[in-house]
Amino acid sequence: MRDLTPREIVAELDRHIVGQKDAKRAVAIAIRNRWRRQQLPEEMQPEVAPKNILMIGPTGVGKTEIARRLAKLTGAPFVKVEATKYTEVGYYGRDVESMVRELVENAIGLVRERERANIEEEAKKRVDERLLDLLAPPPVSYQIGGGEDEADDPERYQRTREKMRAMLAGGELEQRRVEMTIESKAVPVMMGGMNMEHMDVDFQGMLEKILPKSTSRKDLTVAEARSVLFEQECEALVNQEKVNAEAVSLAENSGILFVDEMDKVVASDSRGTDVSRQGVQRDLLPIVEGTTIQTRYGYVKTDHVLFIAAGAFHSAKPSDLMPELQGRFPIRVELTDLTKEDFVRILTEPKNALTKQYTALMGAENVTVTFTDDAVDSLAGYAFKVNQTTQNIGARRLYTIMERLLEELSYEAPDMKSGNVEINAAYVKERLESVAQDEDLSKFIL
Repeated sequence: MRDLTPREIVAELDRHIVGQKDAKRAVAIAIRNRWRRQQLPEEMQPEVAPKNILMIGPTGVGKTEIARRLAKLTGAPFVKVEATKYTEVGYYGRDVESMVRELVENAIGLVRERERANIEEEAKKRVDERLLDLLAPPPVSYQIGGGEDEADDPERYQRTREKMRAMLAGGELEQRRVEMTIESKAVPVMMGGMNMEHMDVDFQGMLEKILPKSTSRKDLTVAEARSVLFEQECEALVNQEKVNAEAVSLAENSGILFVDEMDKVVASDSRGTDVSRQGVQRDLLPIVEGTTIQTRYGYVKTDHVLFIAAGAFHSAKPSDLMPELQGRFPIRVELTDLTKEDFVRILTEPKNALTKQYTALMGAENVTVTFTDDAVDSLAGYAFKVNQTTQNIGARRLYTIMERLLEELSYEAPDMKSGNVEINAAYVKERLESVAQDEDLSKFIL
């Protein structure tokens, strides 16, 4: 786990997300506390509970993006789930424990990627040797130890092989065709109902061992054969047991579970689905408190998984949650509504700003697009206005506004071959004014 300071974490998040300083500081401190826990004596580490966070704010202000960027920054396994898709047993929905299983699967992917990077050089060497065996197979007499030229064969064969090695390294043989045997695993089709995810036994692995492997001869170019052989060698070199053990440890100590729509499982006064909503909270409680979940990779403890819950909490309040569940989210941060100034910054500042994305997309058609400052200001004004007059969907409104603005240009760009297009305030007004003025129309189109 990277030992970034809270200030460094906030600075990295600032590159992608505008505003929301309180939320950024809260997650940065929570992540640093994990690093601090790992520096403590072993007997004290289990005593330090994670500082779970409850983010409160409307949609589109950056709740999910903060958590996702944070996980990427620290190399932590990350899973985002909606609380509404879980229900207590007996109601339609998914088992709450499945979020932990997903987290472990995510950790397996991260650890495998890291292991592959470690064995990449060795795998490439092995691939080159196997390609040379296909391109310059040993003479029969050399293979079986017979024939009159037995004394000369090894030297002559070695010289040929070295020439081939030089040509292979120089990329001269990439289009040469070779014939090789490819082994494919029989993939069993699992038939089952909605509770198949409860099964912790690795049936897939068991069936793969039982079912026969099918082999086929294929004629491939050296370039195609290299990628097939590389996968085979990586599979052979990666120690799956070690990967599984490391992944379980990574999920337990560094995993981040983002539970969205927390406000949707608050029971209201009316009857109906409330039993199920209250049931979701009851089912979530032991996992957030810390329990042991059985997965196909072994037992996983959730005691030190960091939980970040989020919700708009328009009609409900965090205090409407079960008291036990509230107590498990000691850090509360409120994310603010986005202002027009925030929209201006979102359009220009982040590394992946929308104006930069569209400029690059049009650049693929050899069309140079430039956005003037007054155009950006005007776009931000329209986004803010439509959010105020219709549903407030935060920064997501910019996507619909930008698509509407550049719809005609996107359509015409391939036929333009090349050119320069300046997008100014007049261009923005011409394409958006009529839609934004008509409230009914803006509801449907923007």
